[in-house]
Amino acid sequence: MTALLESLSNELAAAVETAGRAVVAIHARRRIPASGVSWRPGVIVATNHTIRRDDNITVTLPDGTSAPATLAGRDPSTDLAVLKLPGQSLASASLRRDGPPRVGELVIALGRPGARLTASWGIVSGVAGPWRTWQGGEIDSLLRLDLSIYDGFSGGPLIDAAGRVLGINTSGLARGAPVTIPVTTVDRTAAELLERGSIRRAYLGIGTQPVRVPQSLARRLELTNAMGLLIASVEPGGPADRDGVLLGDVLLALDGAEVSDPTDLLAKLGGDRVGRTVAARVIRGGQVKTLQVTPGERPERRAA
Repeated sequence: MTALLESLSNELAAAVETAGRAVVAIHARRRIPASGVSWRPGVIVATNHTIRRDDNITVTLPDGTSAPATLAGRDPSTDLAVLKLPGQSLASASLRRDGPPRVGELVIALGRPGARLTASWGIVSGVAGPWRTWQGGEIDSLLRLDLSIYDGFSGGPLIDAAGRVLGINTSGLARGAPVTIPVTTVDRTAAELLERGSIRRAYLGIGTQPVRVPQSLARRLELTNAMGLLIASVEPGGPADRDGVLLGDVLLALDGAEVSDPTDLLAKLGGDRVGRTVAARVIRGGQVKTLQVTPGERPERRAA
């Protein structure tokens, strides 16, 4: 038994050492540096909430030297940011792309909140399907972790026992609880950030809150779903305002799909909807009305 434990310990230490060659410290906020991963030559992936400034960013490399980096783009909705680090011979991470890990699988979170590499090990406590963040970002799978995430770990990798990267760890998407943004999501988001600097998403310029349609009205209107979204605010001059959406309307469906929660609306406003007219079914003055609305490209920090 002792020999088996010693062998496992050595294998895990070797995996940490190997994967750690692609983990850097990022100096883009006060106090403790954040972590980042060399995703491919010249490209560092990090978490958006730890990159507090757009300029004067430096990176501490695994050998202890420092180098300047430039921000290529950021996406608050998935909590990802991408930095460019040209001219450095830094090892790239070995990525595991054969699907999410299994519940109970042994995993290690790495960070470099300074010059030295740190590690925390545990298991995958939960795996679920795609989910959407409160800002509308689509994450390909939900990976919950049973391990400790220390200061500076956000932006670091989650690795398996072979040292392959499963995704990027963050405490910025689930109220401080550690979750991992899987490799597939990181690949997709990083590619668009490198190309455009931001993630293209549609928006209507409205604020909504769930509301239950009174039972008598729902019966009279022959609604199949008594839940909808009350239009609580309309941005002046925004897409919805230009197309006749009014404060107090109750949105029932967008493009034929029922909406009863703000996340339903966000799910319908992907980048492919920008400039594409869709039907919005609303209750107005006790009657059902269909409006034609054309979403615009969402500015940063807009919800819907």
